[in-house]
Amino acid sequence: KSAYAHPPSDIKITFDVATKTLKAVIVHPVSNTQKHFINKVDVSLNGKEIIEHHISRQDNNTEQTVSYFIPDAKGQDTLAVEAYCSISGTLKKEIKVG
Repeated sequence: KSAYAHPPSDIKITFDVATKTLKAVIVHPVSNTQKHFINKVDVSLNGKEIIEHHISRQDNNTEQTVSYFIPDAKGQDTLAVEAYCSISGTLKKEIKVG
């Protein structure tokens, strides 16, 4: 079974400056969303963790989408999203605000 475990393959991050909303689409194809899924997402602002989100199951068999309100993010800040697979592996991606 563990041979099928894999970290997320990609994280597509967008940040809407007007609404201060961070959206991340975590690409993680799985066959069973209850046994193998994205179980945690961490969000960091300038290297400091600001959100730790535990997830009980994945949205669907291909990806998990999350959105967060980040009122403190401003121009030139760095936002990072780290996604954890319930079985094995993590992936971290970051973007610059503005």
